[in-house]
Amino acid sequence: MAIEGGEEGQQGNESTLLSMLVAQLAERDAAIADREAQLAERDAAIADREAMLAERDAAIVERDTRLVEVQSDQERLRRLVETLKLELQLLKRRMFIAKAERVDTTSLQLEFEDLVGKLDALSGLVPSEEDESPEAAAVDPSAPPPLGDPSRGRPKPKGRRNLADAELPEERVEIADDLFEDLVAQGKAERIDHETSYKLSYRRGGFVKLVIARVKYRAVGARGVAEIETAPMPPELLPRCLASASTLAKIATAKFSDGMPLYRQQEILAREGATVDRGTMSRWLEQLGGSLGPTIIEAMDQDLRRRAFCILTDATGFLIQPGPRDGPRRPCRRGHYFVRIADRDHILFSYTAKHDSATVRAMFKGYEGYLQLDAASIYDVLFRPPDPDDPDSDGCIRIEVACWSHARRKYWEAALAKERVAREALVRIGKIFELDARFRKGNPPSKIKKLRHQHLRPLVEELLDFAQAEYEKVKNQRGSLRSALGYTVRQADAMRAFLDDGRLRLDNNPSEGQLRKVVRIRDASLFAGSDDHAESAGHILSLIASAKLHGLDPERYLRDIIRVLPFWPRERFLELAPKYWAQTCARLNPAELDREVGTITVPQAPLPDAAQ
Repeated sequence: MAIEGGEEGQQGNESTLLSMLVAQLAERDAAIADREAQLAERDAAIADREAMLAERDAAIVERDTRLVEVQSDQERLRRLVETLKLELQLLKRRMFIAKAERVDTTSLQLEFEDLVGKLDALSGLVPSEEDESPEAAAVDPSAPPPLGDPSRGRPKPKGRRNLADAELPEERVEIADDLFEDLVAQGKAERIDHETSYKLSYRRGGFVKLVIARVKYRAVGARGVAEIETAPMPPELLPRCLASASTLAKIATAKFSDGMPLYRQQEILAREGATVDRGTMSRWLEQLGGSLGPTIIEAMDQDLRRRAFCILTDATGFLIQPGPRDGPRRPCRRGHYFVRIADRDHILFSYTAKHDSATVRAMFKGYEGYLQLDAASIYDVLFRPPDPDDPDSDGCIRIEVACWSHARRKYWEAALAKERVAREALVRIGKIFELDARFRKGNPPSKIKKLRHQHLRPLVEELLDFAQAEYEKVKNQRGSLRSALGYTVRQADAMRAFLDDGRLRLDNNPSEGQLRKVVRIRDASLFAGSDDHAESAGHILSLIASAKLHGLDPERYLRDIIRVLPFWPRERFLELAPKYWAQTCARLNPAELDREVGTITVPQAPLPDAAQ
């Protein structure tokens, strides 16, 4: 029994130990579960922390991105402000300071001394060779002055003008000394000579009242009845006009050549005893210009399209007073004057109500040759290949010649913005102008073309390559430098065109010079009364400018053609153009031409090659 009890006790102990082990395992499992729960919580916390860190990192990245964008915007705005400041400075300079393209050429020479030497070597004209070459003898005064020339091409002052050789009427005043005159009378002195000096004096002329007396005749007819007849009035350009040909010419020349408004002329005429209202003078000028348009101006225009080798053209705006059909309180309309300079033959001012491609196409329709102009987009239509399917195409081929002064002006504006590339371009362009001025002095066109190809073409190609390379760097930036380089790159072929013929100019400055006549009238008159007034003014301007081109006195020329035109055959109007007027005037009767009123005998037509 004791043994059985012992076994039962041992089994009880094992059962207790087993229970304890189970309990310990359960506790350990519970502890493990607690630890796993804690680890899960920690992992969740870590996940939350990582999510927070990820959000923070994303916020930091977003902030950095926005900061970069803000900094980029600030830099862009800073550059924009600087650009606007420079543009404002340039506008102020244009408005209040001289518009001439003045740059400190001495500093340019020092800054780009190596470049100047390189350009000299590239052209093949080193300074020692230039001094010995006949091409370097003198510079064309009409060309831009050489870079670095302190005198700017102006002649040196020569002191007081000597009037001894002036072709003026002479009035002599003798000044004597009373004391010496008494001695001469007493035989104690004698006159030996005079000491002569000159002054410029003025004698007022004035208007003349022209009396036209037409003879009246009384004749007895076949039936014995007396009949009275009056000699007919000879034809006049402006019938029943109060002003004679000389007065019309004087008023037109004073306004369109000297820039004197009609209200000032009205005051001057009143002081001289001729009271004429400015409205009346305005109507005279409108009728005069309207009469010249379909006659001489049309003949000159046809001759220009048929014969011109190269036409220089440019345009400027002009305000037109609104008419009754425009409605009440309407602002002035804007029209434009185009100038066309055909070689040394004609200068024509054409008023147009619109400044567009259709107007330009009509103005140059039928012309084939060179056209020198700026790069305005309205001119692009002139250089398109002939299109047989286009009803407006005239089939003519025109070659564009760029204006180097326009290109230089853009670099000058960029140089004001302190762009080093622009200053270097000015040095390069200045060298081209300098050499071309030497070549054009006293050389025939064939020699000029040869010299240009030999010495200027390398400089031109070097400049165009330089502009292309620099343009690629700044083509995405706004500013005057991009504008200047872009102009050169887009006009590359047109800028080379002057090399093709020695008669072509490097610049379009003559047309801009002629447009100053329009600007002077615009500044004095503010606006034209109507499109018809503006068109008539363009016709008179054309004849005055062409007369000056051929060395004629514009007032005398206008007076003579006003006298001659009513008698002239329609098919021979070109003979009255300023280019041919000297030959035509030599064949007229001087006595008839000098009379203010009367018949003009029309001479025989010249040989075809003599005037047309």
